[in-house]
Amino acid sequence: MSAREEERWVKAMLARLDSRERRSRPGEAELAARARELSVKYLGGRAVPVSVRWVSNQGARWGSCTPVDASIRLSDRLRGMPDFVIDYVLLHELAHLIEPNHGAGFWRLLQDFPKLERARGFLDGFAAAGAAAAGREDSAAEGTDADDDDVEGASDVDEPGEFDGGAEPEFSA
Repeated sequence: MSAREEERWVKAMLARLDSRERRSRPGEAELAARARELSVKYLGGRAVPVSVRWVSNQGARWGSCTPVDASIRLSDRLRGMPDFVIDYVLLHELAHLIEPNHGAGFWRLLQDFPKLERARGFLDGFAAAGAAAAGREDSAAEGTDADDDDVEGASDVDEPGEFDGGAEPEFSA
């Protein structure tokens, strides 16, 4: 392939990837609408966020919620992940508007989400693969909040091993 052809193909592939990325990551208006739908469907409409937005500063979290101001933030690392995974993280954060911690009551709120275990497994696998690729297999579950948007009273969906107590659901193979 000539240099000119290579350059043309690279530009075409980047344009395709950019187009897919935009399609696979809903805008904030769509994200807020999806949050309302999920709240009604799984939480009886009890979780009503004031804002739902994408952020780029959550390196160890998939999402976070600040119940005090009813704000939800999703990591832009979710971009391109399957809809059921984004829905799970969004629903997880919505549940924190009702139950701030990860106790048994919190997990009961999520129990009707049909792909709960699958979504959690997907995120665990994604995090582990990223850690392995970075050569840090042993620290995949440790995570860090160094570049997160930590807010007093915020709850979050962390990477593996980062749940802050309570009854974590059992997973079957």
